[in-house]
Amino acid sequence: MKKLYDFEMTAIDGQAMPLSQFEGKAVLLVNVASKCGLTPQYKGLQALYENYKDQGLEVVGLPCNQFGGQEPGTEQEIQSFCESKYAVTFPLTSKIDVNGENRHPLYQWLAGDDAKFPGDIKWNFGKFLISSAGDVLQRFEPTVTPEDADFLKAIKSSL
Repeated sequence: MKKLYDFEMTAIDGQAMPLSQFEGKAVLLVNVASKCGLTPQYKGLQALYENYKDQGLEVVGLPCNQFGGQEPGTEQEIQSFCESKYAVTFPLTSKIDVNGENRHPLYQWLAGDDAKFPGDIKWNFGKFLISSAGDVLQRFEPTVTPEDADFLKAIKSSL
């Protein structure tokens, strides 16, 4: 059975991003967008990253333009926006599809028919919490904010 570490992404700067680099850490995967009503969640995600990275949490933002065209920019524009507007320091990937026929293999694993939590991603800022062993622990819908009490409890228990 696959683990998170079996996948490789492309970082927003075009470099290879093997997810095996996160082995032994809890990982929060979030499909993100710059022009969404939920975009202010970047602030909470960055705070979460800063508060828990030393305890073994990684946050990875995966830009996606599939929901209302709310991530139209280039990788450079996305990175610049995230850094200047929200001081994001957690890793970002290049743009991917999370649904449909071009769904990235990572999202096929996360949300495909054989996934632990199957079903299309509903909107920007859907979240998947991955254990330090590389298994999917929980799925959170886009409206669950990084400040949500149950969400924080799940993060803390994964560390």
